[in-house]
Amino acid sequence: MKIISQNTAFDGMQGVFSHESEACQCEMTFAVFVPPQAIKEKRPVLWYLSGLTCTHANVMEKGEYRRMAAELGLIIVCPDTSPRGNDVPDELTNWKMGKGAGMYLDATEKPWSDNYRMYTYITQELPALVSEHFRVDMDRQGIFGHSMGGHGAMTIALKNPETYKSCSAFAPIVSPSTADWTPDAFTKYLGEDQAAWRPYDACALVEDGARFPEFLIDQGTADSFLETGLKPWLFEEAIKGTDIGLTLRMHERYDHSYFFISTFMDDHLKWHAERLG
Repeated sequence: MKIISQNTAFDGMQGVFSHESEACQCEMTFAVFVPPQAIKEKRPVLWYLSGLTCTHANVMEKGEYRRMAAELGLIIVCPDTSPRGNDVPDELTNWKMGKGAGMYLDATEKPWSDNYRMYTYITQELPALVSEHFRVDMDRQGIFGHSMGGHGAMTIALKNPETYKSCSAFAPIVSPSTADWTPDAFTKYLGEDQAAWRPYDACALVEDGARFPEFLIDQGTADSFLETGLKPWLFEEAIKGTDIGLTLRMHERYDHSYFFISTFMDDHLKWHAERLG
């Protein structure tokens, strides 16, 4: 693991690191905020998954999470959204596909399947690396994210309820199978058979029997992607008749930006802290 940068913040440490990833077959970069409590004891860890076109840096620079994370004693890990490098397949003119658009899945179609294995990276490889180098209590993990990252967080939680104790999302893509900006990527990553898409679709996972105790979703009503790409009401409909809890908060005038995310970041950190103990 290489140290790219380390800076003191709120008596904790904000670091950026890189390592050679076996899952993604390239060098991957991630950020970690270590609160002051982790100097002496293991602390809960909260994984933040960023959205389309983003890297680890977007939330690190604009998410405004460090003050509250330091107060609550939460370790925050911010992975990249996709594999990077000159040898990694990409579509340079398509922001919905390739680098920056890994969709937190394990691709099965060539040429993407060699590198685009973000599901394995997020759920297996990176946790093993983080637990080796930081004082992380791996029995107390939560996960959250924004947009594509919200999709990733919700699907990962639904498939791994024994690993994660909490999950929340900012403006998540709850039904990528029907959203206007994801079917093209799903087809290229996973093939044309939509049965292969269902393990990476929160609504489909619930329909197929996956369960998680509860979710917190914040969504802005001025979000330009709301009606065609995000559609949180579809998840609200999907969980009817199940024991899945949902707190869905719609916020007037808020859009899809980090101005929206930073406004409600404290609420999400407190939500997770209550459930992580």
